[in-house]
Amino acid sequence: MFSGLSSRLRQVSGKLRGRGRLTEDNVKDAVRDVRMALLEADVALPVVKSFVTRVQERAVGAEVTRSLSPGQVFIKILNQELTQTLGGDMAALELRQQPPAIILLAGLQGAGKTTTAAKLAAYLGGTLNKRAMLASLDTRRPAAMLQLQQLAERIDAPFVPFVQGDQPVDIALAALDAARKGMIDVLILDTAGRTQLETDLLDELRDIHAATRPVETLFVVDSMAGQDAVNAAQAFGEALDLTGVILTKTDGDARGGAALSVKTVTGKPIKFMGTGEDIDALEVFHPERMAGRILGMGDVLGLVEEVEQKVDREKAEKLAGKLRKGKGFDLSDMRDQLTQMLEMGDMQGVLEKLPLPGNVDAAALAKGIDTRMLRRQIAIINSMTPGERRFPKIINGSRKKRIANGAGLQIQDVNRLIKQHTQMQKTMKKMGKGGMQKMLRGGGGLPPPR
Repeated sequence: MFSGLSSRLRQVSGKLRGRGRLTEDNVKDAVRDVRMALLEADVALPVVKSFVTRVQERAVGAEVTRSLSPGQVFIKILNQELTQTLGGDMAALELRQQPPAIILLAGLQGAGKTTTAAKLAAYLGGTLNKRAMLASLDTRRPAAMLQLQQLAERIDAPFVPFVQGDQPVDIALAALDAARKGMIDVLILDTAGRTQLETDLLDELRDIHAATRPVETLFVVDSMAGQDAVNAAQAFGEALDLTGVILTKTDGDARGGAALSVKTVTGKPIKFMGTGEDIDALEVFHPERMAGRILGMGDVLGLVEEVEQKVDREKAEKLAGKLRKGKGFDLSDMRDQLTQMLEMGDMQGVLEKLPLPGNVDAAALAKGIDTRMLRRQIAIINSMTPGERRFPKIINGSRKKRIANGAGLQIQDVNRLIKQHTQMQKTMKKMGKGGMQKMLRGGGGLPPPR
């Protein structure tokens, strides 16, 4: 997300390096480049105009301190204004009421409401320790109801069964009654969507809203829809008392125009963003962190939180203790590290959270990390005997042939894996016991295979 915009904005700041003062002329040139970058990212025109005006007013005549270059001053201004445009402070869910708290999801068809409902339930259970119940009100599409039921079973969340012929308001009230009886913390209502805005759809949503009085009414919008997403957000915002926005499919959106526009257009904060197809691919939206990612500063705090959720700490501590005692790093340990890399999910999303050098593109770098290669390497290790994993030096020619056949690969693939393992062993020895222990406890994995 934002890869094109991020690259352009970093180029702008680069042009200002080495100058002793931000003058009206060089700021004018930089602001013109920023305006073009935002328009190319499909940001709504009123948002672009307001943004560049604020940046220009702040940047003209800004003095450079001893520790900052003009480029850094300009980046600081961009960072602060991007943060404000994206919403300022992080907006948490408001669930402080007598259970069950009701969350109503609204949006156009295809935006990802049903999947988002399940992701939200998984987030509430896994992060906030709140039991969520799911109910589908999309009576026009029985397949959507069935999809939500299957997702609910997958995450072990209660689901309110539906009966053909029931009206959405009736289903919502029945779900509310079931949630009260079941001592549920949060009831998530997945509403119907259309391919375009229609009066009867908005009337139905108003009726559901009036009957259930949700504590959160969240607009779910496909970030890849660009300007159409912004228009839809504005229309839903006028029809409903929205409390926030969830951006979906951000992993496929290289421009990011919707994210930079929707807060300004609706006046409501972005609360979550969907970052992939996995059920746990839902992130809390932090405007300041996202501004840092856009400007190439990374989001280290976000990365640490993600690592803490996905890395198996027990295995990491076990490996740290093993190395501390002077025992070698064997192929079983390498398999664990490769598996944890896969579990981190979208590598571009991970790399975007790192403060990469200005000329390094996270998207391009992510393409160099082949997850299929990781899976093939895991298959090779799985084809070995426990003794071979523990003592790789015993793997001779005949053993390599057997291992390659077992993994459905070539002997050259086995040779590359063994060579990589040897390099990793040397790296760990050089780091020293204390350094390795800290890295593992911090959730750090091994470098990707080359």
